[in-house]
Amino acid sequence: MEGQNDASSAPRCIGCGSLVRMLYVQYSPGNIRLMKCEKCKAVADPYIECEFMIILIDLILHKVEAYRHLLFNMLYLDSDAYKGILQSSVLAYIFLDAYKISFLNGGALDSSDSLLSAIWCWAKILTGALVEDLVFMLFILMGSKFVLNFSYNIERYREVILAIIISSYLKLFLLSTMVWESPLSVIHIVNIFVLSSNIVALRVVTQSQIGWCVGICCLAHVAKILINHWLLQLL
Repeated sequence: MEGQNDASSAPRCIGCGSLVRMLYVQYSPGNIRLMKCEKCKAVADPYIECEFMIILIDLILHKVEAYRHLLFNMLYLDSDAYKGILQSSVLAYIFLDAYKISFLNGGALDSSDSLLSAIWCWAKILTGALVEDLVFMLFILMGSKFVLNFSYNIERYREVILAIIISSYLKLFLLSTMVWESPLSVIHIVNIFVLSSNIVALRVVTQSQIGWCVGICCLAHVAKILINHWLLQLL
């Protein structure tokens, strides 16, 4: 099996980031040969033979190679699964932010609330999370456009959005607060890890200098925090 794609979705060498024609050749089931990058002469993507837990550990350690493997070689923009992955990731992203708002507000519901009141409360929280995330993504895209001189290409912007959303996977740790009682500091710790992960993902997907990516992500997260504080005052 050969990894053949056009330039917009071609796989990349996880070491130097260069485009490669294919990642491996499959001779028979379970018998593959990893291909080398023509530029750096190293194996283009050794993660192909790694267990998922190894990849996950390297993602948590913020290794650029692991992010290149995830964002370029596992997720192709023209694959049939791409739209489903993007849609489900967006929904999970908004839900987790809605839960974060509810957690910071001391719980969205009261046992004495009527069903109508509960529905109205959650509608406000979901709307707030949506507004918060739209502002955040707007800052990320504007930064990519004007600071990083991103060319106007809808596929490239979708690539940035997907990279930011997927690199926010550490938000899943918020679900542990449903099981164990946790202090509010957990939210801030998760936010710090998500910020650092977003910076690495933006650097990988835009192939830009780390300093610019730090500035864009920090500005976007500050805007999101301000919107979050404003929403908590309204709830």
